[in-house]
Amino acid sequence: MAAGHDEVALTQEDPVTTSDTLRRPPYDPELAAVLSVIGEQLPPTLTPEMIPLMREAPLAVPLEQVLEGRAVTHDEFTVPGYEDAEIVVSVFRRTDHTAGGPAIFHIHGGGMIIGDRFTGADACVEWVERYDAVVASVEYRLAPEHPDPVPLEDCYAALQWFVTQGDTLGFDAGRVVVAGGSAGGGLSAGVALLCRDRGGPALIGQLLMCPMIDDRNVTVSSHQYVGMGIWDRGSNDTGWDAYLGDRRGTDDVSIYASPSRATDLSGLPPAFIDVGSAEVFRDEDVAYATQIWADGGVAELHVWPGGFHGFQMMGGAATLARISVEAQQSWLDRILGHVAGDA
Repeated sequence: MAAGHDEVALTQEDPVTTSDTLRRPPYDPELAAVLSVIGEQLPPTLTPEMIPLMREAPLAVPLEQVLEGRAVTHDEFTVPGYEDAEIVVSVFRRTDHTAGGPAIFHIHGGGMIIGDRFTGADACVEWVERYDAVVASVEYRLAPEHPDPVPLEDCYAALQWFVTQGDTLGFDAGRVVVAGGSAGGGLSAGVALLCRDRGGPALIGQLLMCPMIDDRNVTVSSHQYVGMGIWDRGSNDTGWDAYLGDRRGTDDVSIYASPSRATDLSGLPPAFIDVGSAEVFRDEDVAYATQIWADGGVAELHVWPGGFHGFQMMGGAATLARISVEAQQSWLDRILGHVAGDA
């Protein structure tokens, strides 16, 4: 897997290339070692039949363990979701929280089909500690039981609720960033588009970590990683099929469900977009940043050489995992007006 000249066969009908094979970027050596261990526990391709079993397996460290020994509180709120269904939002704050600071609205990953609001809780708690931010994480409903537009509309409804609670929860409702990884990154991008087009909350930034934003799955990178890595082409098919059903790949898919379909990305808050060079989402994420620039917007793009999907969460002490998280923090420092030593 880590060889620099691996090849993958394509059919003659494939629209991506006229050649018979594609080469793929190699994995970073440290991350390749991590991936070999992960591969013993997690298959590279998630099929529809595997969804129930994957939901039973924990995707993250238990919240109690994340919060142990840290001066951070956790509160749960039941709020109206899409069509007034009840959903849960977790809110994290420092025990010595000072009112009036920033807030981050977090949307978890999991390919639209797995995960919960505690997936990515480590990052949420770190943001609380570093920025004295109020951080909310939403329990949106999952596909295929709840296909588009339910997950996205749940997130948007929860964001609207969250912003109205600024005075109660102790943050400045004019200093809110939306953040998410993988499917959560795609939903974050969709929420930012909804805020723009519906006149919703005025976000100051969107932190899109390896976002899942294109249902069509036709890029070169989407063909390079098949049966290998984390969240390969087949897994992407599974997630998008569950989310969109028969509409997937047709003209009946909105830009909010699949943000890569948007032809106008003007008027959006500044974006941070990062992705690994060795994953399915690489090309769609690069194209999204490019479209933002073409439309006069602001985006910071990082393509991490040899990074597999989700390597920041799974890479442990690997150098690339560390410096990529530092880049995310540096962007948030500037967006939130954080000065070193404030926290």
